[in-house]
Amino acid sequence: MSTKVTQTLITTSEEETRAIGISLAKSLKPGDVISLEGDLGTGKTAFTKGIAAGLGIPEDIVSPTFTLVNTYTSHITLHHFDVYRIDDPDELLDIGWDEYLSPDAVCIVEWGDRIPHMMPPGFIRVTLSRTGNAPDERKIVIERKA
Repeated sequence: MSTKVTQTLITTSEEETRAIGISLAKSLKPGDVISLEGDLGTGKTAFTKGIAAGLGIPEDIVSPTFTLVNTYTSHITLHHFDVYRIDDPDELLDIGWDEYLSPDAVCIVEWGDRIPHMMPPGFIRVTLSRTGNAPDERKIVIERKA
């Protein structure tokens, strides 16, 4: 039986949010899927930039808001999805969702909570939220099965 491991962190800047992404990247392996959840402007893309940096991806990471997915390659492939504008899950199936979720790549899905029925078993959930204590302060909750 697997257990759920939850880690809660507080950041006070975009750089700290990015650093937590870099740290998480060190534990990722091909086949991992990360769902990034939280309101607009809570740091999902900054977190993704950290993961990409931690995976050795040198490109500038931008959210694929209109293209649905961007793919980056280093020693590992990273597929970065933004499903905010998905109204019909068939849109994801039409672009090859199942092929992207391969054991050869890491996938990050911004707004993964909008497609919970399509997320694979064992995905990592990262929830980012404002704390209300300071303008740039964020609470980051990382949940994964152990």
